Amino acid sequence: MKELHTGQLYWPTTRSDSRPYPALKEAATAQVAIIGGGMSGINCAYAFSTAGLDTLLVERGEIAEGSTSANTGMLQYCNDTMLCDLIDQIGKTNAQLFYKRCLQAVDELEQAAASLPVSVGFKRRSSLYFASTEQDLPKLRKEYEALREACLPVEFWTADEIAKHFPFKKPGAIITHGDAEVNPFHFVNTLADAAAKAGARLHEHTDIVRHEKLPDGRHRLHTSRGHTIDADYIVCAVGYEPEELRSKLVQSNMNRSYSIVTQPMPEPLLKQWHQQWLIWETARPYLYMRTTEEGRIIAGGLDEGIEQPVHSEEILRKRGEQLLDKIQSLFPDWPLAIEYRWNATFGESRDNLPFIGEDPALPGVYYSLGYGGNGTVYSMIGARTILGLLQGEYASHPLPFIGIRTSATS
Repeated sequence: MKELHTGQLYWPTTRSDSRPYPALKEAATAQVAIIGGGMSGINCAYAFSTAGLDTLLVERGEIAEGSTSANTGMLQYCNDTMLCDLIDQIGKTNAQLFYKRCLQAVDELEQAAASLPVSVGFKRRSSLYFASTEQDLPKLRKEYEALREACLPVEFWTADEIAKHFPFKKPGAIITHGDAEVNPFHFVNTLADAAAKAGARLHEHTDIVRHEKLPDGRHRLHTSRGHTIDADYIVCAVGYEPEELRSKLVQSNMNRSYSIVTQPMPEPLLKQWHQQWLIWETARPYLYMRTTEEGRIIAGGLDEGIEQPVHSEEILRKRGEQLLDKIQSLFPDWPLAIEYRWNATFGESRDNLPFIGEDPALPGVYYSLGYGGNGTVYSMIGARTILGLLQGEYASHPLPFIGIRTSATS
């Protein structure tokens, strides 16, 4: 199994009662077989099973133990590629539709979280996207105009307005309303339980080693233990692993990022953080940060163009201190201390869009790969899009999600 993270993860410590699912021990059949038990796969399993589809999901390790457990849980409709740049890349209509679909996905994630029997830490938050330097301000204003023209819920704050609400001053900032935060580990595990209750069959420790197209048009998956799964449709939600299960159509750049979680902060100090908004910046690589229900700060950044996670404790400690220094520069009077730190692999597609849709060379095989900094948002888009394709909603007219590159149109 590919190593996706190193260090001390925070989210798994917030839930101690995750339900185990048995490995597949016999041949099985299903309408839809999903490969991957992370955010994308479980969102698909929940969407499909609650819609009445006979659904089976296999995960080679344990549910939510991969990149999901290293996720910071920031849900934003703005992307690593600014809307004004995406307009140049795919056109205004498509770019605006894509951003609006991302905002809709945050709403859908809220609906999914609200349907669960326990809280999974979902809260609506606004985001502060600040100019890291004066030189970034003109581009930031251009982005604000693009977002406003798309009728998205945004404001622009001057340096003085930022200073009125936070203990730091920056040249300017875009405020986006409609974002959110979640405990990704708790969300995925609880959503998996809900999918199982709706009829989905979930199997951990079940490794798929071969895919075979049957003469009748169905698909057969072979496990490492010699069992088979026959299904009408296959959904690959394998995230960043393994390459042999992804089509050659899928081209990605693999990188690694660092994250830290601080010790809980006193409530009076947290009040200096205006409404616990999500914070990120224009610099690349950028700092991104949020708070938790316990009053901790989660921050990430210092991205590097290297796929393998760091194994050096010294490097992990040094990068963690660099992130802490960045937080301290914004909140200079806070007694900050690191309690958790980790390093994780993440992928970006070559065009900075998620990879969602049917493989034109393999009818009946679909991909839900949410590459990029908005993977959780993309996972919901993928689940709803593929469900619509399976139900035939888009058989007689084009996909409404034009901004999303599907494998059939890439």
